[in-house]
Amino acid sequence: MEVRVFPDAYGAALYTATLVETTIRQLSSPVLGLATGGTMIPVYQHLVQFHRRGLRFEHVTTINLDEYIGLEPTDRHSYHAFMREHFFDHVDLPLDCRYIPSGATCDLTAACQAYDEILRAHPIDLQLLGIGVNGHIGFNEPADHLKPHTHVVELTEDTIRQNARFFDAEERVPTRAITMGLQSILFAKRIVLLAVGASKAQAVREAIIGDIRTTVPASLLQLHPQVTFVLDEAAAQQLP
Repeated sequence: MEVRVFPDAYGAALYTATLVETTIRQLSSPVLGLATGGTMIPVYQHLVQFHRRGLRFEHVTTINLDEYIGLEPTDRHSYHAFMREHFFDHVDLPLDCRYIPSGATCDLTAACQAYDEILRAHPIDLQLLGIGVNGHIGFNEPADHLKPHTHVVELTEDTIRQNARFFDAEERVPTRAITMGLQSILFAKRIVLLAVGASKAQAVREAIIGDIRTTVPASLLQLHPQVTFVLDEAAAQQLP
């Protein structure tokens, strides 16, 4: 495990974006696992700027971690809309190479199985992750047992409360999501987790130096052979 600490969130996001750029430039058909949330917005802003200065995405495939259940892709709160607003609409990534789970289908079991087929067909070269204040990655919430494959999850109160800032009111936040499972995340060849802010410090500490346990899903990253935690000083403040 590698831990890189930067003075501020800007530097951490820029470094994360350069890791993505390196993967894109080094591989002929790179597959990126993408994440959403406020922490990732600066990363996508940097990648868009890189694109305007010559970085091409025409040979890239992207696979997103998760999506809310019950939101149409056109809903402004959906992760489909998030990705279009902050990244997809600004780069030359082919439409048929962008994968995001469907949370608007009536057959969620079939949707999960279909997404696992996509993951098997497109092994992820670099997986971007954020981390929740409760240690979740993707929408894999703390639990006695964690699902290995794509599945439906009931969101915890902590996660709903944290995500309420993106909605008009907390009661409008969906309570369920469809998410990539832990095994699929750990199958990525390289993982980069970006965390900024003091609110993430405890989760970061438990993920990096705590015991490996399902009640802190991010702690399972200790088992991965090539994972990098990219932190600002606030998120790293509880590390030795």
